[in-house]
Amino acid sequence: MSQKEYALVTGASRGIGAAIAKRLAQDGFHVFINFSSSEDHARTVLNDIEKDGGSATLCGFDVGQADQIEEKMSWIAKDFGPLSVLVNNAGITRDGLLVRMKNEDLDKVLSVDLKGAMVCTREAAKQMMKTRKGSIVQISSVVAEMGNPGQGVYCAAKAGLLGFSKSVAREMASRNIRVNVITPGFIRTEMTDKLTDPQKEAIVKNIPLNRYGEPNEIASLVSFLSSDQSQYITGQVISVNGGLYM
Repeated sequence: MSQKEYALVTGASRGIGAAIAKRLAQDGFHVFINFSSSEDHARTVLNDIEKDGGSATLCGFDVGQADQIEEKMSWIAKDFGPLSVLVNNAGITRDGLLVRMKNEDLDKVLSVDLKGAMVCTREAAKQMMKTRKGSIVQISSVVAEMGNPGQGVYCAAKAGLLGFSKSVAREMASRNIRVNVITPGFIRTEMTDKLTDPQKEAIVKNIPLNRYGEPNEIASLVSFLSSDQSQYITGQVISVNGGLYM
């Protein structure tokens, strides 16, 4: 990397997002660590990156609020430079059967998981179009492909990223901007660590590779899709799920 390039990772304060932020920093990007409420966790990620010789900046905003996205994206472009990489990782769940789903929960999931990713993609694309290069990676989910009872709205939002990304990939290809989607399966994070042993065993029993994935396995793929080694890959949905869904 001949000159400093910039990457924004949403929902980067923990779990998969934190692993992605650290990996991109190792790759030489200056990483913007987005967080909404977990500033302490985000600062830990920042400290880890700096200890490892990388560079990063905390970037707090609510992905569910379009005006906050626009404000921070403008700040990045003016005070630093245009983004080369955007990773839309932020996501929330409001699990429950559809017939019991409250309108406010439905709206919140769609605003963060789908609309927020759309707005981030739009604002990043504006910057990338000027430099005629860029990589946008959406972090979706295996349940977007296979469905899951009690997660109808989450599945819909994450599945929406697939059609959205393929459309934007076609729109942006002439500007050398690539858009791809990763659909992780069950990845070992704080959320999965809270499951009981019987719950963990039941999940692993359905995974052909017989284990959970690790956050760094998602981060490695993001690293590849953000690099010059993947210049001929766009509009693709790449599954990382241990064979859970084929």
